[in-house]
Amino acid sequence: MIKAKRSLSQNFLIDRNISKKIIDQTDVYNKIIIEIGPGHGFLTDNILERNPKKIILIEKDFKLRNILYEKYKYNKKIKIDGDDILKYNLSNFQNLIIISNLPYNISTKIILYLFNYNKNISKMIFMIQKEVAYKFDYNLPKMNKYKFLTKVVSNFTRCFDVSSKVFIPKPKVQSTVVKFVFKNNNIDLQDAINFSKIIFKNVRKKIYNNLNIKSENKMLNKRVDQLNIEDLLTIYNFF
Repeated sequence: MIKAKRSLSQNFLIDRNISKKIIDQTDVYNKIIIEIGPGHGFLTDNILERNPKKIILIEKDFKLRNILYEKYKYNKKIKIDGDDILKYNLSNFQNLIIISNLPYNISTKIILYLFNYNKNISKMIFMIQKEVAYKFDYNLPKMNKYKFLTKVVSNFTRCFDVSSKVFIPKPKVQSTVVKFVFKNNNIDLQDAINFSKIIFKNVRKKIYNNLNIKSENKMLNKRVDQLNIEDLLTIYNFF
């Protein structure tokens, strides 16, 4: 096994039961799957067992990519790509499923980038840092832009926590598997992003100040971190 690179935030999953449990979160049969950062193909092997239509492996690491080429050179269902996921164009896909043990140092950036393809992606199942999972969970109190955007584009679930013992090397943080199920409707993501920039501009201010309006509405007389997700969506849909 190639030594993990800190620069790429690599932690290789080595527990087959956890790997199966991750794949259990969705039906991959006859589906097109993208796996980000497959490493040595540990998770890939479990996906293959469930007979997907195709798996696109996106692996930046040149040495790992060569290992994957050799491992899957006779498998016609596998396509290996060395592109950066943050530059990957998904606009030609439909009902895509994305699965990954995401690199923890850029997991938030990747998730937000993939929100742009909410019309092309059906589901995303990711292993991410537990703290980051909380940041996206709109069921928890104290709203932020991540929770708001997650709710606008998807239904989000924290599936289960994962011990650091199932990785090589062991990460210093706790991990959680999460699932995003996209709503598949005509969402203007840029409109939602613009709204979030305004509403979360200053969390200490009352909402009517951030929106620069005068109102006696009790909801607008609160700070944004005092709202729940339904309150926030009501304001968003109104404005």
